[in-house]
Amino acid sequence: MRWKTFWDSQHPKTGRLLLWVTGLGVLGMAQCGKSSSSSAPAADHYISYQVNPRQLTVRLYWQDERGEKFRSIRRLREWLAAHGQRLLFATNGGMYKAGNIPLGLLLEQGVVRTPLDAAQGVGNFYLKPNGVFYLTADGQPGIVSTTAFSKVPQVHYATQSGPLLVLNGRVHPAFKPHSANLHIRSGVGLLPNGDALFAMSKEKVSFYDFAMYFQRQGCQTALYLDGFVSRTYLPEKQWTQTDGDFGVIIGVTEPTR
Repeated sequence: MRWKTFWDSQHPKTGRLLLWVTGLGVLGMAQCGKSSSSSAPAADHYISYQVNPRQLTVRLYWQDERGEKFRSIRRLREWLAAHGQRLLFATNGGMYKAGNIPLGLLLEQGVVRTPLDAAQGVGNFYLKPNGVFYLTADGQPGIVSTTAFSKVPQVHYATQSGPLLVLNGRVHPAFKPHSANLHIRSGVGLLPNGDALFAMSKEKVSFYDFAMYFQRQGCQTALYLDGFVSRTYLPEKQWTQTDGDFGVIIGVTEPTR
């Protein structure tokens, strides 16, 4: 079935875009032009981090060994320091429900902590196709649509979110070049060399411009993580947001000793 009707409205409490969709979205993305709207923010309006998970440790964090949720980057950083790890990068790793419970799939060390959500619904997460960012046991990162995830072998970590920003090199067909729906946005894409590229806008941007940012970097696939609640910790670029109140946090670490 094809895309039929889309319209935008901003929820006063959650700040998440509400999109009503009739019918099921197909996985093929509509072809996007080579340039974005004339008002598209420049690349330096994004804070970005490129990582090879086969060389550095990339993990998903939700709860500590006592079952207490990390919730903020600050608490995760402190916990890691107490366990001999230095936090190099962190960002929120997808959407969440009341009680900081991940919305959709969370898989940690091969164990499903919260199940895959393939239901129809309202909001960014349910704008199909949505998808899953994952890491295999040997550190290979990947992004696939929710419907394709069951075919991926040897997944070690995974978090589900939505919508997919880019799939097969094409921007999501629901995104409009001159949309007035502007928010801080965060996401992750896959670069041609296999590295993961995390990015968060420093200013409010549209879905279209955010997706175009990943497309310009060469990402064939990219996934939206969240909106105005997003935070990024990247001390090497003097960007150290350590607050937040999240479900899953994505962290990159190295040993301190």
